[in-house]
Amino acid sequence: MSYQNIILEKSAGKAEVTLNRPDKLNALSFDTYRELIQAFEEIEKDMEIRVVVLKARGRAFCAGADLGDLATTASAMQDFSPAKLGEMMGDMGSLSIDAYGAVENCSKPVIAAIHGLAVAGGLELIEACDFAIASEEARLGDQHANFGLVPGGGGTQRLPRLIGIRRAKELLLTGDWISPQEAERIGLINKVVPADKLDEAVEEMCQKFINKSPSATKTMKRLVNEGMQMDLASGIELEAKAVFEHFRSEDFREGVRAFIEKRKPEFKGK
Repeated sequence: MSYQNIILEKSAGKAEVTLNRPDKLNALSFDTYRELIQAFEEIEKDMEIRVVVLKARGRAFCAGADLGDLATTASAMQDFSPAKLGEMMGDMGSLSIDAYGAVENCSKPVIAAIHGLAVAGGLELIEACDFAIASEEARLGDQHANFGLVPGGGGTQRLPRLIGIRRAKELLLTGDWISPQEAERIGLINKVVPADKLDEAVEEMCQKFINKSPSATKTMKRLVNEGMQMDLASGIELEAKAVFEHFRSEDFREGVRAFIEKRKPEFKGK
């Protein structure tokens, strides 16, 4: 597929998905959501990819949903009625849910590399990633409350699971900005680095996943994600079944052989 709103690059076991609307502060349009879904479907099928980096061009990571895209579409249809605008907001919301779900459910680790502004839907996009590293110059916030909006990409659900209900309500209901240092302290992001060290820090984290078992990584990521929706007993039962299934994988056998033979394992993801 040819991408217009994002850039997809692959090399040495890594995929980089770059938001590419710098003139719009990488706001998420209908087409951007569609391209994100397509890109992650492509990544999922590529057995050579072991880790994904989600980043952005320009001076912002992502300014959230592109409400201007709604206005342009409504203008083209000559229909600014509440019903039509509500219908289009619903369509955008559905696309955003699918896009963030594609990121969250990707079997490979996804690292958000954050610089500049990350707000509203941009923050929701970060929440869907497995890891987040931010420049110390980044600015983060939900901001929906400041414009009479409600998060529609999972923000009211993922954020409390990441940082706890009280802090999540504070960020959601006040619309306040949060510094990357505070975001790290409360567990919203993993690490804050100087602006000129962001790429280096992201690459360092990528290398931690390149040689890991894709099969084990996929299983562990799925167990954590699904287990968060369950009570402890159900989660442990889920884990036990998954571990039994993993024992049948080639990666499991290779890992055991490598341990016995005192060598580095060579995993195939099978």
